[in-house]
Amino acid sequence: MLIAVGSLAAMGVALGGLLGLAARYLSVEEDPLELELAGLLPGSQCGQCGYVGCSQYAAALAHDHAPVTMCAPGGKSVIEALAKRLGVSADTSEHEEKGPEFAVINEDLCIGCLRCIGECSTDAIIGAVKSVHTVLTDNCHGCAKCFKICPTEAITMCKVPVTLSSWHWDKPHADAQH
Repeated sequence: MLIAVGSLAAMGVALGGLLGLAARYLSVEEDPLELELAGLLPGSQCGQCGYVGCSQYAAALAHDHAPVTMCAPGGKSVIEALAKRLGVSADTSEHEEKGPEFAVINEDLCIGCLRCIGECSTDAIIGAVKSVHTVLTDNCHGCAKCFKICPTEAITMCKVPVTLSSWHWDKPHADAQH
């Protein structure tokens, strides 16, 4: 019995040492520009830009494969920050500033088809097959993918109401000074 325990312990130490060496010598360095650009993005992983998540969009930005105007949840501020960091100009004239939104399901129209649940990347929609679904508004980041796929148009996008905790005072413009 002691031989079996000793041999398993020796194998564990040897294999652990091999894994440690592999982690040290086979590690892949990450691009610091990609990490910085990913930090500027909202991190909602909604996929509205056409990429799976914010890190893939940041990688495409770092290698000049994507324009800076593709992040809809980030708005103009993120577009301007990305353009400034990359040293490019960004045309935000066609960008519509919507403000934060969340999805609401009209329970009278919901048929329980589960299409919206499959599209939701934050698990903000709960429900079961052929039963009414609902949205957890705290988890919804307003990507509107569920809105686009709903066959009965039971989902509407609503603006987040301005409350004391969410209101902020805009900075004054430079031309407004006397």
